[in-house]
Formats: sequence, C-alpha cells, structure tokens
Amino acid sequence: MKKLFSILFMTTFLFTACSSDGEVGPQGPPGEDGLDAATATIFEINSDFFYDEEANLWTTDLLAFEDFTDVEVLETDIVIIYRLDAIGQLDDGSDVDEWSMLPQNFFTDEGTIQYVSNHTFVDTEIFIDGNYDLSGLSEDFTTDQIFRVAIIPAKFYASADFDSSNLESVMKELDLKESDVRKVEMIK
Repeated sequence: MKKLFSILFMTTFLFTACSSDGEVGPQGPPGEDGLDAATATIFEINSDFFYDEEANLWTTDLLAFEDFTDVEVLETDIVIIYRLDAIGQLDDGSDVDEWSMLPQNFFTDEGTIQYVSNHTFVDTEIFIDGNYDLSGLSEDFTTDQIFRVAIIPAKFYASADFDSSNLESVMKELDLKESDVRKVEMIK
C-alpha cells in the first residue's frame, strides 16, 4: 500500500511541477536550416576553347562562380558540368536539348579526346584532353560549345533521389525550370 501511495504521490507531484504557470525563458539559438535545394543553381555558358601548346590540350578561361551566380559556393558543394551534344526532335516535332555529363569521350580518326573539368569552390575550368597531338583538332569540338554548370549543396545531394548524369532529372529534383537557368554571354 505504501508503494502505491508513493507512486500516486510522485505522479501528482510530476503533473503539478510541469504546469505552465511559470515565466517563459529566453528564446534559444536558431536551428539549422532544413535540407532544401534553395541554394542550388545552374548556369549556362557558351564558350570557345583555346589551345595550350605546352600542355597539348584545349581549355576555357577560368569560370569564376561569383561572375555567374549569387549563390555562395562552399568547398563541400557538388559541381556537375553538362555539355550540349545536339538538339533532337520529339515525336510531336518539337526540339529537345540533348545533354551529356562530363567527362565525355569522343573517338576520332587520330585517337580519343575527352571533355573534362576541374573545380574549386571559387571557379571551374573545362578542358579537351586527348591521346594525340590536339593542335589540329576540329573546330566542331572547340568553338561555340554550350555547357551547363550545376552547383548543388552537398547535404541536399546526399539526401536527394535523382540521376546526376541526367540534367533533366537534376533540374526536376532541384525544382528548377528552364527559365531559372542563367544564360551567360559567350566567353572568348
């Protein structure tokens, strides 16, 4: 009986002690933002490459992120670059862009070339590398090349469900429309 009385007393005490009649304490520190794609961005550039004889490769100028976006790029962010391969046609006759994620290989009569890139959290650079003398590479590969650069927060990227090799899938997951892609003037 003493045990039952003790439990009943403690329960009554607990409910009385938890009443909301006291003063409200100070507000706590702000919490961490949820995982969303709000800081993700995609920009498009139209670029010509120039030949670096010493390195035997074609390259673009450094593309500084601050020149193309207001989004702060962090060291942990994911940078994915896509190249416009062609403009195809759908069954209804409308045009559709065909994008390929870098690296992208091409097999020429002389050997193999590859579009590749590197980046920091400050900038990116796109190259055409190959296994032969690239000084005479066709302008079809080096002029008027269109690229899209996607910058995705690492936390979002890790929790998202999309195919990163498919630009359409990335844009859908990031809730970006064609009108959200910032198009940058030709870089020469």
